[in-house]
Amino acid sequence: MRELNIKRLTICYFLLGTLIFPLSEASGKNKPNFLIILADDCTYNDLPIYGGKNAKTPHIDALAKQGLVFNRAYLSEAMCQPCRSELYTGLYPNRNGCAWNHSRSKTDIKSMPHRLKPLGYRVGLAGKVHVKPQSVYPFEKVQGFDPNCVRAPTRPHDLKSIKSFISKDHEEPFCLVVALVEPHVPWVMGDASQYPPNKIQLPPNIADTQRTREDFGRYLAEITYMDSQVGEILKCLDDQKQTDNTLVFFSSEQGSQFPGCKWTNWDTGLHTALIARWPKRIRAGFRSNALVQYADVLPTLIDAAGGKVKLKHFDGESFLEVLKNKRTAHRQYVYGVHNNVPEGPPYPIRTVSDGTFRYIRNLTPNELYIEKHLMGKTKSKGNDLNNPYWGTWVAEAWNNPEIYKLVKRYMQRPKEELYLTANDSYELKNLASDPNYAAKLKVLSRELDRWLKSQDDPGVEQDSLKALEAARRGKHLYGNIDKN
Repeated sequence: MRELNIKRLTICYFLLGTLIFPLSEASGKNKPNFLIILADDCTYNDLPIYGGKNAKTPHIDALAKQGLVFNRAYLSEAMCQPCRSELYTGLYPNRNGCAWNHSRSKTDIKSMPHRLKPLGYRVGLAGKVHVKPQSVYPFEKVQGFDPNCVRAPTRPHDLKSIKSFISKDHEEPFCLVVALVEPHVPWVMGDASQYPPNKIQLPPNIADTQRTREDFGRYLAEITYMDSQVGEILKCLDDQKQTDNTLVFFSSEQGSQFPGCKWTNWDTGLHTALIARWPKRIRAGFRSNALVQYADVLPTLIDAAGGKVKLKHFDGESFLEVLKNKRTAHRQYVYGVHNNVPEGPPYPIRTVSDGTFRYIRNLTPNELYIEKHLMGKTKSKGNDLNNPYWGTWVAEAWNNPEIYKLVKRYMQRPKEELYLTANDSYELKNLASDPNYAAKLKVLSRELDRWLKSQDDPGVEQDSLKALEAARRGKHLYGNIDKN
């Protein structure tokens, strides 16, 4: 009789345990999986969840309803390689060494694989890599998605490797980055017929020319194609029954290749879409005004995995408490830099934002801002990589005052800019000379000075071929402050 009672008691404890703890945790897996899905060159407010008027994104919309949408998430440099280096290291560009596009990080920097593998994680990357050197970013390579932006519509993506990576070992947690190449140019994916040029509502920072409308339609088609991939990737989690134990992040990366977005320090360059979903841990259908930055993501993953986040290793800090709805605020400021070399002649820019106001400092205001991707045409397998519509902006500016303003805004910039971004999301009204905002300009200018000093930022000297070539050789000239 005593043995029977013990058996009954054992069964009761087991059943109680499975009710309190998910079966995956009861079997020994008590750490969450991480899935990070990145778009490429997608301006955040071209997405419907941030007010976009055109794009159809049913899967991203559904993800937003299932998770938490960050209204004020940022990266610190609106270029592919620097922003990804920030995301993977938790360090700002000058600190990790990748402060220019087509450069490389410092060889002694540690990244996502180094930080998560000791916590028991398999760390993989599918799609676009675009970070160097490999020793700093030793991701397990996962096949199936385009590794670069030179792609063809006849070569569709393949989910087999992602499914294999996710299902490899349910007792071992995984971290997987799926870095899509849409909607980066060339805009060749998706169905542009869904977006007739004459029905598109162009954003106010984009000049209204016929060629621009046609190209914007192709860009929107790529956003919709990207959205379909997001849906397929999330379905892989469902199929492997990993949804409930996976923290998912979706981010749009920096702004699109239209003038005034990518390669700038304006909000449409640095502001990124960020959605987090973690069933039963993150409240579904909510939005957060907490300021967060790409540098904060890796510390958040370490924190969620039960690891110890050592602040000396990172410029970012964990926002896990925001995800769990235990805090509503995170940062006081977010920061940004731009070094134009090698995308054009030097034009260094620095910025700081408190989420309501943005202050921008152009370090060489007497020079013209020139972006080589706007000049002429570069083709790859017959597809335009550059911006053929820019010529139509210039050509029509002479008799169209609104287009002239946009061309001038892009190429000729003042020493200082101040925007009430909360009310002027495209930052078209510069308040830097308005005495009513002098105090705010002073506060933000001082904060930018403080941050630049903390980053060992040399200013003008950094945006040079000399500094870039030194970095490419692994002989970085600036940012030599130990954060490892």
